[in-house]
Amino acid sequence: MSVTEKLTSETTRNTFEKKILSALPHLHPYVKHRIYIAETTGILPKNMFSSNGLIDESVIVLYSEDFDVDADTEAVKLELFRIVDNYMNVLFKNEAFHKNTISTDDILKKELDKLSEDYTIDGDFDFILNTELNDISYHQDQEHALHLYSDKETSILKAFDIKDLSISKSPRVFGQLYNWLPFNVSNIVDLYIIGKLDFESIAKIKKIEQKRVEAIFDKVKRTFRRHIE
Repeated sequence: MSVTEKLTSETTRNTFEKKILSALPHLHPYVKHRIYIAETTGILPKNMFSSNGLIDESVIVLYSEDFDVDADTEAVKLELFRIVDNYMNVLFKNEAFHKNTISTDDILKKELDKLSEDYTIDGDFDFILNTELNDISYHQDQEHALHLYSDKETSILKAFDIKDLSISKSPRVFGQLYNWLPFNVSNIVDLYIIGKLDFESIAKIKKIEQKRVEAIFDKVKRTFRRHIE
């Protein structure tokens, strides 16, 4: 039975809708940021997709699911994050041909070749980090112009325990970060930093072990710090 069918009273519907609304302050910045990264790295054409549109579609999916309408606010938020994350993964995979007008398989191979490390990839466009990451600076000659909002830069620097980064160096460093990381590795980083989710929640959304999520984030953090310090 779908959520729509379960919401038999106005009170139940209003309560459930309030739970959805409470998730939006974290969901919107995350989706907006991921769209921007996809546009900047050439996966999505610019100005074709909006965070409002993707979230609206995800809410429609939620209402069509067999989901517990009495679930607490946190569970509803995680379900929305899961739906929108899956939605974007499919969207980015389908739209990836825009990037250099080459096939998705070629794109994924290039993403893996960037690191010259032991990465694996599964059938769902998901990257799995197995070994230490390589030097961020490898890709400086091809980095895209990437200008994050100051609050996003501040959030990333805080999460990486970096106190000082010059204004002139900042765009180059963040451009390198998002060009260096395979797209779905940066996805995990952004779920934590922009989406404000903890590692346990991210593991549930990505359906991987929590210790694996923690290892990915730790390796990105240590390598990023080592490069700029």
